[in-house]
Amino acid sequence: MIMKKLFAFALVVLSTLSTNAQEKEPFRAYLFNKEYDVFLRIDLYNESITIPGQELYGQLPGYLGKMHNSFCWVITAANINGNTAELQMINDFGSEDLNATLTVENDSLYRLKQVEGSTLKVPKNGKWQKLPKNLVFKRR
Repeated sequence: MIMKKLFAFALVVLSTLSTNAQEKEPFRAYLFNKEYDVFLRIDLYNESITIPGQELYGQLPGYLGKMHNSFCWVITAANINGNTAELQMINDFGSEDLNATLTVENDSLYRLKQVEGSTLKVPKNGKWQKLPKNLVFKRR
């Protein structure tokens, strides 16, 4: 009986710690946009993200990827100012680049806004799909 209570207490403490960590580091997350089937994998604090299958790039602040596809936009640099981060991104071919902002709207919503440079495009059914200038992501 004591072990069950101790185990339950430990689970509560661990869940509280993970919740607090999310609140203090909103720019370490996995974000998803279901409409366009794209995601952001970011750690703008430690730059600890490695792109699967593209380890040649090393550890980065993050990337924007497309589900079921290896194409991505690499985040090469990030600068955090409060609840907004300024991002510099290139496509994985290195042929296009852009600047964008990523803003934390609340606990689970983020907004990626293209500021200048190339247009975000991802492959879809053998063609390029342009993404909107403002794209909302949900935290997973």
